[in-house]
Amino acid sequence: MDLKLKLEQLHQRVVGLKDQINTEEATKNAFVMPFIQILGYDIFNPTEVIPEHICDIGTKKGEKVDYVIRKNNEPILIFECKHWKESADAHNSQLHRYYHVSKARFGVLTNGTVYNFYADLEKPNIMDEKPFLTIDIEDLKDNAIKILESFTKNEYNLETILDSAEGLKYIKAIRKEFEKEIDSPSDEMVKLLVNRFFDKPLTANRMIAFKDYTKKALTISINESISDRLKSALNINEKIEKREEGKVIPINEDPDIAKIVTTEEELEAFQIVKAILREKIPSTRIAARDTQSYFGVLLDDNNRKPICRFHFNTVNKYIETFEKGKDAGEKKQLFNLDELYDYRNQLHQTIENY
Repeated sequence: MDLKLKLEQLHQRVVGLKDQINTEEATKNAFVMPFIQILGYDIFNPTEVIPEHICDIGTKKGEKVDYVIRKNNEPILIFECKHWKESADAHNSQLHRYYHVSKARFGVLTNGTVYNFYADLEKPNIMDEKPFLTIDIEDLKDNAIKILESFTKNEYNLETILDSAEGLKYIKAIRKEFEKEIDSPSDEMVKLLVNRFFDKPLTANRMIAFKDYTKKALTISINESISDRLKSALNINEKIEKREEGKVIPINEDPDIAKIVTTEEELEAFQIVKAILREKIPSTRIAARDTQSYFGVLLDDNNRKPICRFHFNTVNKYIETFEKGKDAGEKKQLFNLDELYDYRNQLHQTIENY
């Protein structure tokens, strides 16, 4: 089975059980051990997955790490686990000390939902302060899953992982700094951009104004880029739907495509509904199609399996739900997008009907 699908199934397990998991030990049994099993390691083989492995640290004897993963009789991964309500943060954790004496090149700190992978890229045999890879079960990223494949039993290769780990670490750090600049542009960023077209002195007051302009410009640019890509995908889906119905029209000759306008409000509504549905099904099964009259959310990208529709092109805005059947849609007026959360049961019931 595909690694991503297995992780999405684990996510559903986490969502369904976490409110009943009250201890760190229960977190390990319910969430962490299935994760290790997904990577292909035999959790019932104590020579491959060693629980409560003793790692004597200096004068401290009997210190135990939660799990050590071995391959070819060599330790390759150590796991330190926390309760799912705690942060998966290595600061002040024992993982640093375990790493030093374990002889494993990679350490994982997890709370059962977030898995932070660490290495010794900066100083040999001393675990880095920051992880080079993070797997968040509740927010799976394709690029992170691809790297995680290198840790599976069948694909594990130390050299391959180390070759990519440094790049991953610094890409993550650069991205974090970039996101900070978007949220709150620094003086350096503002000067770098503004000095290219503004030839007057940047006084304190002008700097305040240009910081605001820079933040808005970056945000708009990113949002428009995302919107354009989604519009393109939605338009393609609309064309596929038309072809399925036997109406083959060359894209270049179809005047209706240009009339479809996907709004930010529709995209935000789609993300809310998607978040609600992910409590029951993987996100890969949730598709969107925009038309001239409504914005539709579909199961498995199948127009015969409508989940809901947004009718936002009039003065009053409505959500149309299909919990009573695909041919029995019911419209309900929306006064704000937060009200979409009130239709959780109807949305869940709809996908169960299919």
